[in-house]
Amino acid sequence: MTSRDAEPNDRPGRGPANAPERQPVDPKVDHSLNHSLRDAGAYAVMIGIGETYLSAFALHLRATTPQIGLLASVPPLLASVVQLVSAWIGGLTGRRRSIMLIGAGIQAFAWLPIALLPLALSSASVPLLIASVVLYYCGANLAAPQWGSLMGDIVPVRRRGRFFALRTRIVSLVTFVALIGGGLILQAASSRNATFAGFLVLFGIAFIARLISIWHLAQMHDPKRVVVARKVPDGKHWWDRLRHSNFVRFSVFFALMQCAVAVASPFFTVYMLRDLEFSYAAFMANTGTAILAQFLTLNRWGRISDVFGNRRILATAGLLIPLMPLLWILSGNFWYLLFVQLLSGLSWAGFTLSAGNFLYDLVPPERRTTYLAVHNVLASIGIFAGAMLGGYLGAVLPVRVDVLGAALTWSSPLLGVFAVSAVLRATVMLVLMPKIREVRRVRHASFADLIFRVTRVNALAGLFFDIIGPKSGPASRSNTPERKP
Repeated sequence: MTSRDAEPNDRPGRGPANAPERQPVDPKVDHSLNHSLRDAGAYAVMIGIGETYLSAFALHLRATTPQIGLLASVPPLLASVVQLVSAWIGGLTGRRRSIMLIGAGIQAFAWLPIALLPLALSSASVPLLIASVVLYYCGANLAAPQWGSLMGDIVPVRRRGRFFALRTRIVSLVTFVALIGGGLILQAASSRNATFAGFLVLFGIAFIARLISIWHLAQMHDPKRVVVARKVPDGKHWWDRLRHSNFVRFSVFFALMQCAVAVASPFFTVYMLRDLEFSYAAFMANTGTAILAQFLTLNRWGRISDVFGNRRILATAGLLIPLMPLLWILSGNFWYLLFVQLLSGLSWAGFTLSAGNFLYDLVPPERRTTYLAVHNVLASIGIFAGAMLGGYLGAVLPVRVDVLGAALTWSSPLLGVFAVSAVLRATVMLVLMPKIREVRRVRHASFADLIFRVTRVNALAGLFFDIIGPKSGPASRSNTPERKP
C-alpha cells in the first residue's frame, strides 16, 4: 500500500473502492424508504415554516447585525460536538435508530423555549433565543450521523442520486409551500400589530411537524452493521495518508466553502427586511423562489449525478456560486432579485445534492457514522468562522470608500460583506476544486453539456464554463476512478 491509498476508500474485504455495493431487494428497505420520504415532507414543514423564519424572528426582537451572525454560527458550532458524541455512542451500542429518535425529539421540543422564553424574559430575548437554538441544533446533530449512516446502508448505490434527488425535491416543494404559508401568516399578523403571535403560530406548527417526522423515522428499518475501529497509521506515513486522502481534501474544501458562504448568507434576511424594507410577503417570495428553483432542477441533477458523477456537478455549480452575492450588489429591485434567486436555486440544488452524494461515495459504510460526524464538525467550524467575520464586517464597513480619487458608495455595509463573500467563494473553488477526484467510474461530460442537460438551453450557453474549467491535472480525470498502484 502506498501513500496514495486514501484511507476513507480502503474497504477491507469489500473489493475496490469504486465497486458498487450490491444490496439484495428487501421489503423492509422499500418500507423504510417510503417512510423516509414521508419524514422528508414533515421535516420540510418544520424547516419552511419554522427554521427559515428564525432570523426574521431575531430581527423582530431587535437583534443587531453581529447578533444575527451569532445566531447563525454559534448554535451549529457548539452543537457540532454532539455529532462526535453521537458517533461514539453509536459505535458502542450499534443502535442508530434509537439515537436518531432521541435527537429528533430534542429538536422538536426545542421549539417550545424558542417561542416562549423571549416572551417570558423580553429583556434578554435575543441571548435566550440563541441559547434555545443551540438546543435545537444539539438535537439535530445527535440524530444526523446516525441518519446519514442508516440511509447510506439502505439506499441502493445505483439509485442513490435519483432517490436523494426525489427526497430533496419533496423537501424543496414542501418547504416552499410551508414558507409561503408562514409568510402569509406573518403578513396577516403584522397587519394587525400581532407579529409576535404570528411567530408563535409558526413555531407551534413546526413543533407538530417534527413530531410527525419522528413517527415516520420510528418506522424505518435499522439493519445490523459492522463497526470498524479506527486504525492509527504508522508514524512516518500518517501525514502522507492524510494529505492524499480524498475524504480529507473534500471535507476541507467543503468546510472552507461553507465558511466563505457564511460570510454573507445569514445577512440576506437582514438586508431584505431592514435595509430594503421588504414586507414579510416580499421576503417570503424572495426566499421561496430559490427553493422553487431547487425543486424544478433537482431531478435532473440527480440523474446527472448517477451517470456522470458528483465531482463534475460540484465544479459546474460551484463556479456559479461566487456570482450570487455579487448579483445582489447590482440592484435591490424586488423583481431583479427574484431572478437572482432563480439562478441561486439552480446552483445550490446541484452543489448540495452532489456534495452529499460524493460524501457517500468517499466513505466506507462501516465507518460512515464517524466520518460524517467529523465532516459536519469541520463544516460547522467553517460556518462559525464565516458568520463571525460577516457580522464583524457588517458592523464596521463604511458605506463610502475612496478608490484612486473616486468615491464608491453603497446603500448598506452589507453589500461590502457580500463582495468579500464572493471573493472568498471564488478563491476556494479555484484553489481547491482541482484537487478533488471522482471516485466512481462515470461517463465523461463537459461543463457545457451539464448546463444544457439541466437548463435545456443551447449548449453554447455553457461555453463560459468550458473556458474557465480546469483543463489538466486531477480535475481533468474526473470521469475515471482513482487508480491504486
